[in-house]
Formats: sequence, C-alpha cells, structure tokens
Amino acid sequence: MRVIAVFNHKGGVGKTTSVANLGAALALQGRRVLLVDADPQACLSVHLGHDLADTGESLYEILTRGQPLAGAVRETEQEGLSLVPSHLDLAGVELELASAIGREQILRQAVDAYLADCRGLDYIIIDCPPSLGLLTVNSLCAAREVFVPLQTEYFALRGMSRLLEVVSLVKRRMNPGLRITGILPTLHRRGTLLAREVKEEIEKHFGSIVFKTVIRANVRLAEAPSHGKTIFSYAPSSPGAEDYVAFAAEVGAMRGAPLPPETAPGIA
Repeated sequence: MRVIAVFNHKGGVGKTTSVANLGAALALQGRRVLLVDADPQACLSVHLGHDLADTGESLYEILTRGQPLAGAVRETEQEGLSLVPSHLDLAGVELELASAIGREQILRQAVDAYLADCRGLDYIIIDCPPSLGLLTVNSLCAAREVFVPLQTEYFALRGMSRLLEVVSLVKRRMNPGLRITGILPTLHRRGTLLAREVKEEIEKHFGSIVFKTVIRANVRLAEAPSHGKTIFSYAPSSPGAEDYVAFAAEVGAMRGAPLPPETAPGIA
C-alpha cells in the first residue's frame, strides 16, 4: 500500500490533473485507489464530477471534527477509484486549528485508522494545495512518498529549493519515512528548444528520480475538468490519455523498489 502526496507550491503545473488521471489510470489497471483532495479550491473534486453543493462529509469534517475518513469517501464513475472531497471551508482550517494539539498529524491519524480497517486498497494519492501551510504539512505527514510535477518551462526550477526545504523539515521533525520518489515533467511542448533544455536541466539536477514519462501539453487534458471527467472518460484516444497510461505503468513498476537514498540530489 502506497500513500503518495503530489505537491508543488507553484500553481498551474498540472498537479491536480496528474492526481486525477494517475488515479484513473491505476484504477483501469485493476488497482484500488483513493484520492484525497486537500486543496480548498476543490479542483480535484470538481474534476471527478463531485457536486460542491453536496452536504455530506468532506476532508473539512475529518480535520476539524475528528470524523473518520471512511465517512467522507465517495465512489466515482471509474470503478476502483474513490474520492475524499474537499470543501471551500478548508480555506479557514488553519485558523480553526490554531490551538489544536498535534494539528499537523490529524490527517495521518485518520489515514492510519482507515487503513487499519480497509483491506485491498493499493494507493492513497493526496492532492496538496499550492501553498506551504497546514494543509500541505498534514498531507506530507500522512504520506510516505512525494511526487513533484514540474513544468518544463523557464521558471520551473525557481522555488524548488523552498519546496525541498519544506519536505526535508517535515521529514526531520514529523515523518522520518518521507521521501521524494518522483519528479514528473509536465506541460511539455515537445519540439521546442526551451522545453528540451529545461527537461535536460531537471534530469541533470534530480537524476534517477525523474520519471521517464513526460506529460505533454494537450488541450484535451485542459478541457476534461470542466466536464467533470478524467481524460479516459473524456478523450480516451488523446495524447494526454496515452501519457497517463504510461505514467501509471511506471508508477506501478516502482512497487517494492527501494526509495532513493537520503544523499540523492535535493532529498536530504
């Protein structure tokens, strides 16, 4: 069982798109996958067709009221893929939990309790907000691995030092088993010199933890969320669908593989 946080504090890098479509691709391969939307903007929830007017439990109730994770799980149209939705009230959770003891570990405790009762789940994938606040820290404390989507454009590596510092700090103080296990090149415009140079720079800096799969810029990927569908429901023959099938195969092949050593670039 793998618990993965998908994190980049820079917005617009394909983070939520990657969570939704990686989850769907893994489910199509016969895996059981639970996606957790930890972003107050609730983009993942909308992407998967969740109605934000739904009055049922969400991640908000789990974090603020101690409700069990199981009560917030929703099934999606994709067999094997389920969702813990976000709620707009998550935007104020940092203030609500200001005096809560152990507030950074609430999601981890909920995940651990859920896994103790749930059998047969293969992946939990958490969509982190594009920020460095309490919701991100909760997500990183709950996870064992971090995937970082990284756009192959000029400013891609700017801010990465801060991201790595946050992951390292959480690892040292709260979650010793946390590792960055994958850097995913996204929004790649194949054939342009800039995209090729940035991809080479990413590979040079991060080495073996850069995924071989590259997610190409694709209009169908951009359109799918507005229809509340994954790329496999919206445009299954598109290049975006091809890329996420390849990505899921690569992620699946990592099962049982050793995590990168702490001396790997940018990890310690």
